[in-house]
Amino acid sequence: MAHSWKRSVYAAAMPLLFALSTLYSPLTHAAADPCKVNAKSAACKAEQAKAAKKAPAKTSAKAPAAKTAAKKAPAKTAAKNTSKHTAKAASARKTVATTRTVAGRKETVIRTAAGKPATVTTRTLTPVRTTATADAGQAVARLSTPSSQAAALRSSVAYVQDLATSTVLFSKNEDTVRPIASISKLMTALVVVDANQPMDEMLEVTDDDIDRLRHAASRLPVGTRLSRADMLHVALMSSENRAAHALGRYYPGGMPAFVRAMNEKARELGMLDTHFVEPTGLSSENVSSPRDLVRLLRAASQRPLIHRYTTDTEYDVEMRKGRTQTFHNTNALVRNADWDIKVSKTGYINEAGECLVMLARINGRDLAIVLLDSQGKYSRVADAVRIRKFVQNEVAML
Repeated sequence: MAHSWKRSVYAAAMPLLFALSTLYSPLTHAAADPCKVNAKSAACKAEQAKAAKKAPAKTSAKAPAAKTAAKKAPAKTAAKNTSKHTAKAASARKTVATTRTVAGRKETVIRTAAGKPATVTTRTLTPVRTTATADAGQAVARLSTPSSQAAALRSSVAYVQDLATSTVLFSKNEDTVRPIASISKLMTALVVVDANQPMDEMLEVTDDDIDRLRHAASRLPVGTRLSRADMLHVALMSSENRAAHALGRYYPGGMPAFVRAMNEKARELGMLDTHFVEPTGLSSENVSSPRDLVRLLRAASQRPLIHRYTTDTEYDVEMRKGRTQTFHNTNALVRNADWDIKVSKTGYINEAGECLVMLARINGRDLAIVLLDSQGKYSRVADAVRIRKFVQNEVAML
């Protein structure tokens, strides 16, 4: 009976004990986290303050690590850049520059260690040497003319000078004094223009103007009457000998006074190697040197009428009985649009050979070109073309 009683009490208490154990577990967890029991309690606020203090500590711990990583990255980049600069410097040290002389020119070639050309080849002309002219006592810079260039010319005398700087750009037998043929007519024109005689005065061709030395042909028959301006025009442009001779006859004092004026003008211009005996150039005793002819070209270029008449391509002249004659320039280059010619004159007799003097603008420079004793009808023009090509390709590099 006694055991039966105990068993009954135990059976009745078991459900109650089970319920109490279930209730105890949440209460225990709530005690561990006071915010779950009461979010506004002091215990909850204290717990939140502790959590806030721990969070910045973790962040600050990570930040230095990030900074350290950031510092490491530039360090790697700097290391790479340094290696690149080192490589370039090493490559630069391997570059080799060699200099050699070819046909009177210095040629510099820059090569890498592998032997391949680097950048551009640089060429320079032979250094300019300065000398003093014996006649004027002035210092004149000159370039050494390559022998191959001089040999390529058909003219035995060639001379090119920059009028602005007086630099001699090309020379071949420049000290030679030779017959100059109809180049003499430039001096004839200087004397006529500077005498200030009336240009509209009519002059007549007479028997005295006939060439009895070489029997040269003329398109001006005896009896032709032209103005002084027209006589000068055809004498310069077409090299009409009778016109040039008539200009001398009509000078005050006649032919002797005219020839004397030609030689006086030459002395005045410093042309010490020059001498004239008549105004046409038919005489081989009319002589000059390349340097003197440059002075003549310079003076002629300062007279607008001479510039105009020597560079006209053609000119119509009214002859007797109402006929019109067309005269052409003896220098074919004045008809070439590629040339800018300020003064021009050709000449020929056996003793002088083919002659050509010009003042032309090449590469922005006014150049006096003198070509004497050229062999072959068109050789003087071909030499002028060669001279211009030389100046454009070589002298332009200075």
